[in-house]
Formats: sequence, C-alpha cells, structure tokens
Amino acid sequence: MIVRRLVFDGYRNLAKGEIYPCENVNVIYGKNAQGKTNLLEALWLFSGNRSFRGAKDSEFIGFGKEKADLITEFYSEERVQNAEIIFQKGKKEVKLNGIKQNSVNKLMGKLCIVVFSPEHLSMVKRGPAERRKFIDSAICQIRPNFSDTLSEYNKLLIQRNAILKDLNYHSDLSDIMDIWEERLAVYGASVIRMRINYTERLSDTAEKYHLGISEGKEKLNISYSCGFTDEICSDRESLVNDYIQKLRESRKNDIKDGATSIGPHRDDITLEINGENLRSFGSQGQQRSAVLSMKIAEAELIKQATEQEPIVLLDDVLSELDSRRQKFLLNKIDNRQVFISCCERASADRLEGGKLFYVENGEIMAV
Repeated sequence: MIVRRLVFDGYRNLAKGEIYPCENVNVIYGKNAQGKTNLLEALWLFSGNRSFRGAKDSEFIGFGKEKADLITEFYSEERVQNAEIIFQKGKKEVKLNGIKQNSVNKLMGKLCIVVFSPEHLSMVKRGPAERRKFIDSAICQIRPNFSDTLSEYNKLLIQRNAILKDLNYHSDLSDIMDIWEERLAVYGASVIRMRINYTERLSDTAEKYHLGISEGKEKLNISYSCGFTDEICSDRESLVNDYIQKLRESRKNDIKDGATSIGPHRDDITLEINGENLRSFGSQGQQRSAVLSMKIAEAELIKQATEQEPIVLLDDVLSELDSRRQKFLLNKIDNRQVFISCCERASADRLEGGKLFYVENGEIMAV
C-alpha cells in the first residue's frame, strides 16, 4: 500500500497544499507545534479510524475556516484509488473513488496504516478501555465488518441499560429484557471471539519481536481477559448460551447499578513481561518496548491478512528510544512506506534514500 498524493485545505494549522511522498521513507521534520503531527493525523484518518490523538471532528477544522478537506490518491488492491474526507461543522462527507459513502468506516481495509506515537503508551498506563480500543482498531483494519458488529453490540448495550433503569417501575419489561439479552449475547460473543483470535496471533508475533528488542531477556505475553468466564468456549453457540446465563444471573445487581456489568465492554487485555503485569511492575522502558513490539506485530498481521505491506507512521518516537531500539525498529520497517516525524532531520539520517519534508508554521515544503 502506497500513498502517492495527499491534499489538505483548512485542516488544523496546515496551510493549503499537497505533498507527493516517495514509496519508502518520508521524513517530516521541524520544530515543535509546527504541524508535523497534524500531517500524520491527516494520513491516518484515511484508515477509517478516529484520530489517534482522541480528537473530535470539529477540531480538524482550522481556525477561521468553514471546513477541512482532505484528499488522497493511493495504490492498494493492485490499482490506484482515491478518497476524500470533508469535515464541516456538525457533519462529515466521505468519498471513495468518487462515490459517496455513508460512513468513514467504509474506508477501513482500503488503506491499512499502523501508527506509533507517544499517545500509545497510554495503552499500558491507563485502564482497559485504551487496550480494548487498540485491539478493536487493529481488527478493523483486517476485518472491516468487525466495526459493524461492535457498533451493533454497543447499540444493544445502550438499550439493555435503558431497560434496566425502567425495570424497577415496570416489572412487565422482564420478558422484553430476555429478548434483548439474547441479541446482546449473540453480538457480544462475536466480539469476544474475534478479539481472542486476534489477541492470540498478536501475542505470538509480538513475543518474537520483543525478544529481539530485549536481546532475549524479556518474554512478552498478551492475553484476553473475559469478565464472565475463565474458559472461553470454542464453539459460538456454547459461548452465547453461557453469556445469556451470566447476564440473567447478574440482572438483579445490574438493575441496582443501572448498567450492564459483564460483556466485552468491560473486558481487558493483559500485558505481561516475564510473567509480571506490565502496567504494575514494568519500567517506562519496558512499557515503551512492549508497545513498539505490538505495533510491529500489528503491521505484520496486516501483511499476512491482506498480502500487502501497510503504511507505517512514526510520530516523534525515535527521540524516545535508545540507539539499539531505534536500529531494531528501523530495520523492521524498511520495506514499507514510512512517514517519520522528528524535530531534527539528523534523527532519521541513518535511513538511506527517501524524501524530506520541512514544516514551519503549517507550511510543508519538500527539501
């Protein structure tokens, strides 16, 4: 997968313009707060995912602008394609190959991108929601239909929570609750099974990379923690039935709390180094290395699923790594299109060839 052209107009602080990246390494350098990360974020949005910085759509529109317009021309699925995303106050328009799409999710799988930024350390440092978000986003890149499954689950979850709050006053809703729980369990079980399948493959792949980063001293293990069972049934029907039973057993307490206490929205992904919980006992260096290993593994799994190399975005991460980890990282991504942001161009000089872009006050200039 290759981005051949990116056009931006009214996007954050970026001045209206366009860039033509090369097929290997593209270095974007300049002082802090000039627009380097904004450029990488603009590229990332074409993966069909939300901003890796957690930004809202309204934040993409530059100060004093009516809208933000992004256009890209890219090579994927053995042909040249194009996509456009227009952000306006209160609405968003998405086109793929000139055809209007009803959601940005329709871009998922068309342009697969892996991004590694300092924000991703929150995957380890913060709560389960950050780890679930990482896994869900990664799955969507290789199985775009997962987004629809997850969306439907969340809609059913909202409905069950609404009924829980009414059951105290309308006991006759119990029969309706049975129906909603059965539907919730069907979609919830699908989410759980896809997450487990992906987590197992991610763990196997990331373990190998982490052994390389740590020079064989540390073993990384990634596992899925399901909140209502210690053993996940191998067949879908058994898992659905088990889930329904647990929902009904927890209903009394859920009515008191007004919220559903079990399900994939409460599950976690456990990260361990040499058998110790990474969040509780890992050093900052170990946490950073683990996330790095997971990101490289994510790129590898995309390649296996699509038979195409994903694009890699590295947002100001080289300065956070020692020379040994820098060398390992760069050696693992040198056969893909890469975009690296850094303050000094010397940070990426070890990479031969490629193209340089200098950013100052939102102006992007090829060097």
